[in-house]
Amino acid sequence: MIELAGVPELIDPVMVAAFEGWNDAGDAASTAVAHLDREWKGEVFAALDAEDYYDFQVNRPTVWLDGGVRKITWPTTRLSVVRIGGDKPRDLVLVRGIEPSMRWRSFCNEILGFAHELGVEMVVVLGALLGDTPHTRPVPVSGVTSDPDLARTMDLEETRYEGPTGIVGILQEACTHAGVPAVSLWAAVPHYVSQPPNPKATMALLNRLEDLLGLRIPLGELPEDARAWQLGVDQLAAEDSEVAEYVQTLEEARDTAELPEATGEAIAREFERYLRRRDTGPGSGPGQAPGGHATEGGDASYLRDTSSGRTRPPKPSRPETGTRPGASGEPTQEQPSDDDNDSEDSSDD
Repeated sequence: MIELAGVPELIDPVMVAAFEGWNDAGDAASTAVAHLDREWKGEVFAALDAEDYYDFQVNRPTVWLDGGVRKITWPTTRLSVVRIGGDKPRDLVLVRGIEPSMRWRSFCNEILGFAHELGVEMVVVLGALLGDTPHTRPVPVSGVTSDPDLARTMDLEETRYEGPTGIVGILQEACTHAGVPAVSLWAAVPHYVSQPPNPKATMALLNRLEDLLGLRIPLGELPEDARAWQLGVDQLAAEDSEVAEYVQTLEEARDTAELPEATGEAIAREFERYLRRRDTGPGSGPGQAPGGHATEGGDASYLRDTSSGRTRPPKPSRPETGTRPGASGEPTQEQPSDDDNDSEDSSDD
């Protein structure tokens, strides 16, 4: 039974979800939702029962001390609500957690239950995959949907992917079958520098989400982090002639593929996008207003605040060379494995 007594009536709510694991190369997607939660001061109002969906030998709970008292953080999926102020306020329902180990259909049904009770108008699921893309170019972000009408009205691709899928693909299909408009946004992360964090990919996802929903998202220090990340990878590539040559090959392929896109219409779209962001700068856009809060449901003693303070992104380790599968609209088997999340805290709240 879903109880939402502590959640206020929402305004034009959109659900934005991301899950650590196979669908989250470089932690780009989960970090994007964490950024939204942090910037708009969201508070958790619900958490799924970890016993129902997680194998604790794969995603282990963590023990921590709170004033000398030992507490446990269980891997799970949590929901929060943030209100975006301004002339036209609206609410986002943020879903962040780890890809479940089991019972995916029940997991999606529970998420959809919250969406129904909250009156969610659309679900946007963020993902990141490994691709043959150079780190020196803008991060490609594709928007896909199973709904042909939505694809046409929102300038998205109608998915044609066939093959292994993760919880992002399953949740999108569950939404479609339930009659809830659903979109997936995928960022392509360079496979030769896939370890997290990847602030450049995170920022690309937020920019695409901004355009999709027509709102202003404060980026904070992400642009600075993205520049530092790219500089670090540049330095590593410069130290290895084979990697530098491979990156150059990817650049040439990317530039050749995108040459037909350099049309007057494409340039005009980018210029309009620039002007829109410029006009909604600090102090003038709805994204700059502080978020509203939903109340926290149940005992919140297991919610550990690990987001205090900020750490610089570590310098990426030396890139690996080799041929990897390209971006196909869904992640491949070379995504970060679920074992990468072993013993990690699922929440940065």
